[in-house]
Amino acid sequence: MSEIALPDSLGYTAEHEWIDVAPGSDAPAGPVRVGISAIAVEALGEIVYVDLPEVGAAVTAGEPCGEIESTKSVSELYSPATGTIAEVNTALVDDAAVVGTDPYGAGWLFAVEVTALGDLLTAEAYRAANTE
Repeated sequence: MSEIALPDSLGYTAEHEWIDVAPGSDAPAGPVRVGISAIAVEALGEIVYVDLPEVGAAVTAGEPCGEIESTKSVSELYSPATGTIAEVNTALVDDAAVVGTDPYGAGWLFAVEVTALGDLLTAEAYRAANTE
C-alpha cells in the first residue's frame, strides 16, 4: 500500500478532519477551510452524500456538525474549531464524490470563522495514530 498524502501545512483531528491551520498556530483572522483526510476517504470508500452545517451556524470544536455518507457507512463530521460557518462547498450537493477524489482541494467541506481551535495533530502525529 502506498503512503497516503497528508499535507504538512494542515492540522488534523483524531476524528479525521483537517483544517487549514498548522497545529500550534493561533486562531486565524479569516475563515479557514475544513475537510476530511485522505485516510478517512480510504476508510469510507465511495462518498455519495454530505450533510453540511448551514452558513451562519455556530460550531464547537470536537462536536458533530454534519454527516458524510459512503456506500459503506454514514459518519458524523466533527468541527476542528469553535466558531461560525462562513461558507459551505455547495458543489458537493451535486457531486459528493469529489471529496474522495480531491479531499484537500475541490473536496473541502466548509469554511469556519474561528474563535478557538480544537486539539490539532500534525500530519506526522495523525499518520502515526492511524497506521498500525
